[in-house]
Amino acid sequence: MTVVPQLYLPAGSAARDPFDLEVTPETAGWGFSGLRVLTLPPGVPVAVATGEDEVIVLPLSGGLEVRAEGQRLLLAGRTSVFDGVTDFVYLPRDTDAVLESEQGALVALPAARASRRLPLRYAPAAEVPVELRGAGSASRQVNNFATPAAFETDKLIACEVLTPAGNWSSYPPHKHDETSESESELEEIYWYRFRSQAPVPVSGHGAGIQRVYGTADRPIEILEEVADGDTVLIPHGWHGPSIASPSHDMYYLNVMAGPEPTRAWKIVDDPDHGWVRDRWADQDVDPRLPFYTATAPAQQGDR
Repeated sequence: MTVVPQLYLPAGSAARDPFDLEVTPETAGWGFSGLRVLTLPPGVPVAVATGEDEVIVLPLSGGLEVRAEGQRLLLAGRTSVFDGVTDFVYLPRDTDAVLESEQGALVALPAARASRRLPLRYAPAAEVPVELRGAGSASRQVNNFATPAAFETDKLIACEVLTPAGNWSSYPPHKHDETSESESELEEIYWYRFRSQAPVPVSGHGAGIQRVYGTADRPIEILEEVADGDTVLIPHGWHGPSIASPSHDMYYLNVMAGPEPTRAWKIVDDPDHGWVRDRWADQDVDPRLPFYTATAPAQQGDR
């Protein structure tokens, strides 16, 4: 009997001590992409072994120290993903590291199964390219911290997308599941956070929608209400839109990797929707964007 991996992971459903979320190629049923999310209690060191994966240590909130290969690297981090770009550390495959935060931190560990062992590196927040995509109600912000043109890795491609409340993101629907001149084969992970626009504190429950659908020869069907901390796995197929409710700003971390010999992020649009890009030239970008830029100092988290 073939076991079909779960493609929608509600917050906490893939938790494995000490991680809040752990997605590996093995648990996802694919070959390359992975993501772990880790809450660091104040003053408690946590050991991380990369094994066959290259890994980025990406602060989501708070700051921390990374100790590996005889180095001590301080990450200033940020207050939250909605408040600033962050610095990060690249850990090569076959690396043992210790992460520790004096005040506590939430950390993402996007990963990819790697063939080459590249150097351990620190990347400052000021060097993260911030891009505005789309226009009108399809406007969003992309922090290209580990895309091919921004940062060298072996297989890993990762970015952050921030979408104002009420907007459509990851749109038009597109795919990257074949190797061609116009398309790269990449497995993808979406991990969500939400910020309420309510005048009083409320949760991020039911704050967005994620759509994934397949082709005739490779069917897949996902239409999920997504909330704070939820994860969607996309092995193939058209994906988009990701829709932010009018009540919540939306963030998602994208993690991608695949078998391509040359690291590239090439997509093709669903032809039923791709024409919408031609309309953007006559529309303004949502004035709520950018949420922030990399040239301004990132919020300083506690180390």
